Amino acid sequence: MSCEKKGNWKLNHKIIEKITSAANISWDYSFYKTGKPFISQQQNFKSLKRIVFKKIKDANSQTILHCRSYLAGLIGLKAKQKFNTGFIFDMRGFWADERIEGGIWKKSSPIGAYLYKYFKKKEKEMLVNSDAIISLTNKAKSIILNWNLGIDNSKTTVIPCCADLDHFSKNNIKEKLFITFQNKFPQLKNKFVLSYVGSLGTWYMADEMLEFFKVLSDKVDSHFLIITKDSEELVHKAAIKHHVSLDKVTVISSSRAEMPYYISLSSASLFFIRPSFSKSASSPTKMGELLSMEVPVITNAGVGDVDSIIHETNCGVIVSDFNKKEYQQAVSDLLENRNLYMSNTVTAASSHFSLQDGIEKYARVYNSFN
Repeated sequence: MSCEKKGNWKLNHKIIEKITSAANISWDYSFYKTGKPFISQQQNFKSLKRIVFKKIKDANSQTILHCRSYLAGLIGLKAKQKFNTGFIFDMRGFWADERIEGGIWKKSSPIGAYLYKYFKKKEKEMLVNSDAIISLTNKAKSIILNWNLGIDNSKTTVIPCCADLDHFSKNNIKEKLFITFQNKFPQLKNKFVLSYVGSLGTWYMADEMLEFFKVLSDKVDSHFLIITKDSEELVHKAAIKHHVSLDKVTVISSSRAEMPYYISLSSASLFFIRPSFSKSASSPTKMGELLSMEVPVITNAGVGDVDSIIHETNCGVIVSDFNKKEYQQAVSDLLENRNLYMSNTVTAASSHFSLQDGIEKYARVYNSFN
């Protein structure tokens, strides 16, 4: 059950219906309303809650609600209190803190302050009253346990954002097609190709990443390949600001089917995420996909379990601060040890980001209700 934006629904609903039908899953949805701040969100919540409550009343057996994130979690909490349903709180992260730290809500605003206080209170209620909790990171799980809410360690299962290790695999790259991709981008030939994969929004630090690339390009003949659906204008502004020639930067978009081919053009991949309290619960999906494609990663400390995974598996480089000295050290480390890091990438991906492992962990949570 989901709340869908009409534009996305028109583009994708037939594909989703085909997938869900083949898996014997029924899909119910309401349409997402916008335009009236706060009021629209309440309407979305109420319309989805109506669908959920009707499903519960029509069910002939025990109902378990698996609720992804906080707004869905509020419905799960109400259903548990009213119908004694099972309730899995798949929290995804510290949502209210993310809204504040991302500048979406402001504590200086009466509405922002109210929403933050309300959702932090509900966060504790959902954690305490749920039958099972899913956390994306071990770091977030430790934070929750340290709140001393009486939550048993076994109640929380850590399942990071998983990667399809079969789809993102060098073994499935077709050589002729790969050569076609190479020929599309002659500017990458015989270069150290640093890639970035994904959106460049609030949390992803375009300025700092271009600054890092400038340090790399001063040391070795290199090119920055940015695979994103965002406008290249944002990238070009950051490049000009940090004295990176635009002919050293390529911005492209990619379908999921083509993504392994674009990633395969990389010598290494970079992503900087603005560190904050809420990001202790973040698990970057791109990390598993890149590692599974045998691409070492360079990223910053302070985001989820990223530090500990890289230290444990030796699959890339951690930058502990955003300054030129740190970048120079990281670049030297990367160039000196890249082959070593590359040899550890697939093992790191399978140990920490396997989709099959994620499926099995969710299955164990579901089966715990039997």
